[in-house]
Amino acid sequence: MVRYLALILVFALGGALSATAQSSDSESFQNELSYGVNFNSNGGLVGGVFARSVYFMSERMYQFGGLEIVEVKHPKENRLYSPETGDLFIAGKQNYLFVLRPHYGRELVLFRKAAESGVQVNAVGAVGPSLGLLIPYYVRYNYGAPTSQDVRTEQYDPQRHRSLENIQGNATVFQGLGEASVNFGAHLKAGLSFEYGRYRESIAGIEVGFMVEAYPKELVIIPQAENEQLFTSVYLNLYYGRRK
Repeated sequence: MVRYLALILVFALGGALSATAQSSDSESFQNELSYGVNFNSNGGLVGGVFARSVYFMSERMYQFGGLEIVEVKHPKENRLYSPETGDLFIAGKQNYLFVLRPHYGRELVLFRKAAESGVQVNAVGAVGPSLGLLIPYYVRYNYGAPTSQDVRTEQYDPQRHRSLENIQGNATVFQGLGEASVNFGAHLKAGLSFEYGRYRESIAGIEVGFMVEAYPKELVIIPQAENEQLFTSVYLNLYYGRRK
């Protein structure tokens, strides 16, 4: 994924330079609201979602507040099928990790686009707290296998659920939502935003960058593997928004 993000960054920056070389009209706004989807090297196919509100400070500087909600996956997660039911489960997983990231940041305009076309490039930086929600990962385990059926839905425990063949699948994330534990941390990220809006009122674009997130203790996702309290990732945001 890091390779693909680097290629996107190179091509987007090249397009931005060629487009902005042809335009010098200025465009400013008082407020912009955008939202979109997040892809990152610690997530799955889709990492999460986010929303952001941007406010005018000067012709080249804007400030913003935002909220990002993502799932963080362990790099050793391995999806298996139950030989009995055919349902999926993740071997050895004990907790989901979902993170809420409220943040405050600044955008510095590096290359400004024309009012009706072109590409604008901004340098983006943000910092804020992180709320890491560890939600128990429940599996359906057959204690009576292979001679009988004694299926119980429980949080995965490597001491009790020793046989992967007895796991019949996982329950939904809502099963353990009421037992979630909250872990407080902090995060910092920096990147480049490439805005491809064609009109004054609406914008669309991508943002690529790097993020660091830290917690006071390790957040256990898979107990029999190495778990982290410091997370680093590269990310790609696809966003759409409107301004006034």
